[in-house]
Amino acid sequence: MLSFAVVLEYADKGIRINAVCPGGIETEMISGMEENLLAAHPIGRLGKPEEIGEAVVWLSSPAASFVTGHIMAVDGGYTAQ
Repeated sequence: MLSFAVVLEYADKGIRINAVCPGGIETEMISGMEENLLAAHPIGRLGKPEEIGEAVVWLSSPAASFVTGHIMAVDGGYTAQ
């Protein structure tokens, strides 16, 4: 994957590369499709935009300073099925 190649290129320069992969998120774009999306997410609900933002903020924070090359699924369990 491209993100792994970039990780190896920049890790020794102190630049961390991670990817956030969201699941179904409550937005105007999915209006009317909620029922189908809810059935696909084991957690039983759609995500909120803020929840994706919180994942990005954590990955960008000093608390995640040793995290690089991580693909973080923020998808209510969708990829765990």
